[in-house]
Amino acid sequence: SPGHTQSTSLTSVAPPFAFSQQATDKALNAILVVVLFVIMVSLGCTMEIAKITTHLRKPKGVAIAVMAQYGIMPLTAFVLGKLFPLGATESLAILICGCCPGGNLSNIFSLALRGDMNLSIVMTTCSMVLAIGLMPLLLYLYSGGLYEGDLEGKVPYKGIITSLVLMLIPCAIGIILNEKKPQYTGFTIKAGMVVLLLSSAAIIVLSVANAGSSITVVFSPSLLGSSALMPFIGFLLGYVLSAIFKLNDRCRRTVCMETGCQNVQLCSTILKVAFAPEIIGPLYFFPLLYLLFQLGEGLLLVLVFRIHDRIKKPNGK
Repeated sequence: SPGHTQSTSLTSVAPPFAFSQQATDKALNAILVVVLFVIMVSLGCTMEIAKITTHLRKPKGVAIAVMAQYGIMPLTAFVLGKLFPLGATESLAILICGCCPGGNLSNIFSLALRGDMNLSIVMTTCSMVLAIGLMPLLLYLYSGGLYEGDLEGKVPYKGIITSLVLMLIPCAIGIILNEKKPQYTGFTIKAGMVVLLLSSAAIIVLSVANAGSSITVVFSPSLLGSSALMPFIGFLLGYVLSAIFKLNDRCRRTVCMETGCQNVQLCSTILKVAFAPEIIGPLYFFPLLYLLFQLGEGLLLVLVFRIHDRIKKPNGK
């Protein structure tokens, strides 16, 4: 079929070296772990145990976020895979990204948008725990319409558990620090934001260096269009859904971020585990493309919110 021909032409140009354990790959992984630890400690400093337990006792916000995460995103990915002229492998890369749980970027954006941080962390945790059962189910349900191969047993349970541990332990340290030594909270949050800004540049440079020339193949108009639309649709529908269920403004902004931001590391892991380099080729870098779009669109939303907030404050006085 034309889809399969396109898929082969796109992926056959990928050099095998792109998948070897290069020095940049190891450096990138090390930076990601350290950065995530520092950022999650700083996010933990913004949380309160009493408010976390309130969200767990009255899980309306969490239920809406889970509905948005596992209802909106996989369906969006499936529809985009059908609408754009993509090969089977490209459509599947988008679908896998859509079926992943929420990423830690949503927690950072929630903080920048003055969202409900307690709800944000509870939502990301629930999203990751539910991924253990929902990811294989959603991939089974949707992949039949896009891909003829078998995805059974390709869900990286170890990766999901690692993501949970990397999030919950530093968050717990931040919560304890906030309870026991509140005088250090302000400094820790600022340090986390500085680390985030500095590391973002380093991660992008290292990722592009690691990808090499093969990354240019991923920048096809169809893949660019679908990876730009997917986080935007997630942000928009996440906000609309939480507004329909009458969540407050802070919770709406939090659900909006949680829906649009995907765990791209898990997506990369599945693509690496499920396909041989000669089949998936440069599409292994599709999650990086998605990450750049969700980062750019998320930052734009933060900028718009901050400008709106600044204009509204003098008018309100």
